[in-house]
Amino acid sequence: MPQFEALGAQVVGVSTDPGPSLAAWQKANNAGGKQILLSDFPRRQMLTAYGALETNEQSPVFRYAKRAYFIIDKTGTVKYIKVMDSPLNLLSADEVLKALKDSGAA
Repeated sequence: MPQFEALGAQVVGVSTDPGPSLAAWQKANNAGGKQILLSDFPRRQMLTAYGALETNEQSPVFRYAKRAYFIIDKTGTVKYIKVMDSPLNLLSADEVLKALKDSGAA
């Protein structure tokens, strides 16, 4: 994450898991204090507002979070959105860094 910090960016993770689950994950992965994790549980308002909540009645899981990347500048303006079709698809750190630079938010 130093490459993001060097650009003045702060990386924040948002999950649909409850706060205690996130705390347990941080402890199990020795990530306490290194990563900011927020919970959008139980109402999932942020996911809905940013278009990252899938609600498909044909899916075996009716409501689930999509993997998504957002770059928001210091004024709160959304500068970049990438919502992935599959939760298995990940952007590399280099791709996110490029998007950060290209967005003008850094």
